[in-house]
Amino acid sequence: MRWWAIMLRGLLGILLGIVAFFMPVATLLALVYLFGAYVFFDGVFNLMAAWRHTNGQKPWWALLLSGIAGIGAAAISFVWPGLTALALVYVVSAWALITGGLQIAAAVKLRKEIEGEWLLALSGLLSIVLGFLLVFLPEAGAIGLVWYLGAYAVVFGILMVALSWRLRTRQARDHSHPAQVAA
Repeated sequence: MRWWAIMLRGLLGILLGIVAFFMPVATLLALVYLFGAYVFFDGVFNLMAAWRHTNGQKPWWALLLSGIAGIGAAAISFVWPGLTALALVYVVSAWALITGGLQIAAAVKLRKEIEGEWLLALSGLLSIVLGFLLVFLPEAGAIGLVWYLGAYAVVFGILMVALSWRLRTRQARDHSHPAQVAA
């Protein structure tokens, strides 16, 4: 896993959250496009990661499915923005439930590969909580969705930034202590 790609995912999430908190009404229409762009890039990064790890040793299938889900949600957002504004609660909910489950699956598979895999699992759990909130409380309305998504994006972004720093630290440590060659 590339630490900088995870960092970028986290920073994009934090940016989305800040915009949602400070401009909730204007964000509603823009949210359709922001969400579409975010899940598109998240999907692309997951597809790139799956492509790099198709050797069967990594949970590439979870990354592949997560990437397809992200790009599919993005396509719906861009092709039908008016409909998406009305149905965004359910689009975001489905995306959050699917990617949350896949993030937890990836964390379980990666628990021996990386340090801090619990951050990936926690971000998956956070995604699932967001999904259930949106399914069971849709009457919260569009502004509620903006605030739910903003809060989710900030916390998810922080978790991804923390995970990226752990990965960066581990990679730096691994590169500074090369394996000893037996003489």
